[in-house]
Amino acid sequence: MAQKFLSGNEAFAEGIRLARPQVISAYPITPQTIVVERLSEMVEEGSLKAEFIHVESEHSALSCAMGASSVGARAFTATSSQGLLYMAECLTYASGGRFPIVMMNANRSTALPWNIYGDQRDSISLLDSGWIQAYAVDAQEALDLALMSYHIAENSLVSTPYMANLDGFVLTHTYEVVDVPTQEQADAFLPKFKTENKLDLDNPRNLGFSAGPAHNIAFKYKEHIGLLNAKQVIHQVEQKFAEIFGRKYTGLTENYQTEDADYILITLGSIAGIVKETVDKLRENGEKVGLLRIRYLRPFPNEEIALAVKNARAIAVLEKDISFGNEGTVYTNVNSSLQKSGNTLPCSNYIGGLGGKNISAVEIENIFDELKKEEVKIEFIGIGGGEE
Repeated sequence: MAQKFLSGNEAFAEGIRLARPQVISAYPITPQTIVVERLSEMVEEGSLKAEFIHVESEHSALSCAMGASSVGARAFTATSSQGLLYMAECLTYASGGRFPIVMMNANRSTALPWNIYGDQRDSISLLDSGWIQAYAVDAQEALDLALMSYHIAENSLVSTPYMANLDGFVLTHTYEVVDVPTQEQADAFLPKFKTENKLDLDNPRNLGFSAGPAHNIAFKYKEHIGLLNAKQVIHQVEQKFAEIFGRKYTGLTENYQTEDADYILITLGSIAGIVKETVDKLRENGEKVGLLRIRYLRPFPNEEIALAVKNARAIAVLEKDISFGNEGTVYTNVNSSLQKSGNTLPCSNYIGGLGGKNISAVEIENIFDELKKEEVKIEFIGIGGGEE
């Protein structure tokens, strides 16, 4: 294990290098570009043995990755924002074909207005595409997700593509000290990719076929079950990861000071870092507040959320997303968890950070203050302009 000073993008590239992908299909787009740049350098210098294919579009990038996976090769690609939307057609092909591709998405606002800065509307708009979706909080988790993602996606009970999301610029371009495993450690952790879901002259099968009404639903049900199976596989992979690397993760969610909290803020991605600092500050003042960080939006942590908030007096969801004409999509999912568990506590929705707008510690403190009213509200924060 070595310590390196890396950006989130560079850390993720290191994790992918350790996973030994056989095919990398690359189409650079801000703020994802550094990931595929670093991987191209690794291939050129020989530290990564892989076919590096510079394709002509994001649509082609995922199509190329599917082609590689369909013959049994471990494949990787990366994208962001409009690029992710451009390849949207291919997302359902990959999930429906049960191809365990890993893709890094640098979360970035979608047009219009044109904007290169980070929010999470790109990936959240594609929650129903059948992919696992994970959200990293820092560069260390980014590297670790890159390595764990293949172990999860390639499990025969899952066989589902995996999208690892890093907040654009806030995480992708921010540098911090990261523990980088040795190749020997990585090889001990991650088995070689084996699958029967591939083109094979010795065992011919049909891939990418059509299915009418009589059979289509059965395939969609299997796809759904694969994502549900991922819940247990994630726990198993993280347990093995902890045994080899000594870093522990907590499944679909991370609880911070929630055990006795009256007021809990639910969020995801890098903003959880400043929320955690705010929780510490308010705790020092005697306020019983907590943070619930969603690490995986798919599969969704229904049981984990219900358990974490069962004794709270009020909760709120802070997200960098809006389903126009309704509310934040994460908020919709959290309310579904509450309904299914029979919990009627007040749950509010705060929407911020769109287009990369900073969410300040003061705004987070204000949210906790608002929670004390134990009312339900849906509110945009930071819409008054001001400093960028």
